[in-house]
Amino acid sequence: MEKNLKSGTKRLVLVGNPNVGKSVVFNYLTGKYVDVSNFPGTTVDISQGTYKNYQVMDTPGIYGVSSFNDEEKVAREVILQADLLLNIVDGVHLERDLFLTLQLAEMGIPLVVAVNMMDEVDRQGIKLDLEALEDILGVPVVPIAAARKTGLEEMANSLCLAKKGNKSSEVKKLLETFTLKDISEAKLLLALEGDFKIEDIPNKREEIYLLRRKRVDTICKKIVCYKDGNNIFAEKLGDKLIKPIMGVPILFIMLFLAYKIIGVFAAGTVVDFLEGLMTTYYEPWIRAVVGSFISLDSMLGQLLVGDFGVLTMTVTYIVGLLLPLVVAFYLLLSILEDSGYLPRVATLLDRSFHKVGLNGRAVIPMILGFGCVTMATISTRILGSDRERLIAIVLLSLTIPCSAQMGVITAMLSALGFGYFLAYILIMLAIFVLAGTALNKLLPGKTTDLLIDIPPMRLPLLKNVWQKTWSKSLHFLSEAGPLFAIGSLLIGLLQITGVLEILQQLAAPIVVTWMKLPKEAATAFIMGIIRRDFGAAGFFNMALTKQQTLVAMTTLTLFVPCIASIVVVLKERGFKQGLGVFIGCIGIAFLIGGIMAQVLI
Repeated sequence: MEKNLKSGTKRLVLVGNPNVGKSVVFNYLTGKYVDVSNFPGTTVDISQGTYKNYQVMDTPGIYGVSSFNDEEKVAREVILQADLLLNIVDGVHLERDLFLTLQLAEMGIPLVVAVNMMDEVDRQGIKLDLEALEDILGVPVVPIAAARKTGLEEMANSLCLAKKGNKSSEVKKLLETFTLKDISEAKLLLALEGDFKIEDIPNKREEIYLLRRKRVDTICKKIVCYKDGNNIFAEKLGDKLIKPIMGVPILFIMLFLAYKIIGVFAAGTVVDFLEGLMTTYYEPWIRAVVGSFISLDSMLGQLLVGDFGVLTMTVTYIVGLLLPLVVAFYLLLSILEDSGYLPRVATLLDRSFHKVGLNGRAVIPMILGFGCVTMATISTRILGSDRERLIAIVLLSLTIPCSAQMGVITAMLSALGFGYFLAYILIMLAIFVLAGTALNKLLPGKTTDLLIDIPPMRLPLLKNVWQKTWSKSLHFLSEAGPLFAIGSLLIGLLQITGVLEILQQLAAPIVVTWMKLPKEAATAFIMGIIRRDFGAAGFFNMALTKQQTLVAMTTLTLFVPCIASIVVVLKERGFKQGLGVFIGCIGIAFLIGGIMAQVLI
């Protein structure tokens, strides 16, 4: 966001991961005179204010300076304009936050690091050697507790001491090798990371990222010490959880509890209640409001408040289904993360995930997938390589049912007896392993090592858990909500123009002849593209045999994810790979479903 600065004014940019306290620091520096506006060409808000001779700019929370989404693109552009950077990190989660810190230090922009949450660091029995961290980074490092207004004055006074950070010898050598005129050190680094296209500059992203992750791990081992030695039980439990003998049974117990909380309570009880409210009260009300202005039978009326209306289906879906599932899932995830259990699950499953081309970190998007494949696809950004991100997205799209779909599938298969439900699980597990193994063999490259710091086991703080849950839920809804509106609009247009009926007729021969299902099943599959549980629910009123039900539920799971997930896959992987995932899922679904039908029916 270019603005002419007064003489002597410097541009100070606040940078940090999401939820590290940047807003509190920004408000301390700027007071109440703040300008909030959209960054040019985007809908991303940027807050600006002044502090002494600094123009202060607050960037969106990011995990790295790159361009995977609009927030990161905006943050990147603002950072590149900075005269100095103030990087706020969470002292409790340095193993996560220092990746961004090292990248900022390597960009050659003067830097100050503020280590926040020091009150929480003390409470959790963590000792940080910040003097050693300052020597390693080569920039001022200041401890603060922003919420308590502790250390903020010292932080502000340190801004005049900002320095360019120390680079690793490997990154320094790379920068010196490809030094170009008229290209800043920061842009050159981003070009080497594949974020800028500059002629004759190779893409070294994987190499640089791996070096940086290893450096973070080394730094954390030097400066972080967990001094809570009197909690012997928690320490012993933490050690046992990464060993298969005790870790695997407890993992199954945790997954069962997660299923009960998300798949039964949230996806069942809460969703039934909220969807009932929406369909009984909200939808009739919004139809009456819209009907007072336009005819409900008109094209616009159908698009707005019809069966697939933007103001009916979209709102009911987001509030009645998506919101309780997202909140429940992030609540559980935050508890597991804050307790220190989640890194242990990643460590426990690391060796197993290597067989399908992933490392233990992939457990996070896979678990998220059982909540919503859309947000799970977005979360694959945490994986260490582009190869792993592609494998994870394919496996998510192909084999992982979201909680809403899983709830319908479980209800239908459980009615047939436990044997059919077990058969479904074993079939999906086999396809997951086979597909992952094939991708691991076919795609060039190798799986990255799992570099993760394992914190001590501890009781999660209710305040921390709720703040994480709420902020992550709002962020996801703001990013995914518009995609669902697009899906509703698309299916509404298909219905109004008669294309939906044509697609049903075209799909019927494959569904009836090859898969031996009723012709109405074609409609359920098409509905599954718009909303996965719609597709599953479409089979509820069909007269199916037990074998047909197993075939239908297996095929529907393998079938392409909902339109929102498809849009996100296209956004994350580009049109060519996204289209490949789309076509591949359809082909595999009908192939497996047909083979099962020929054998069983």
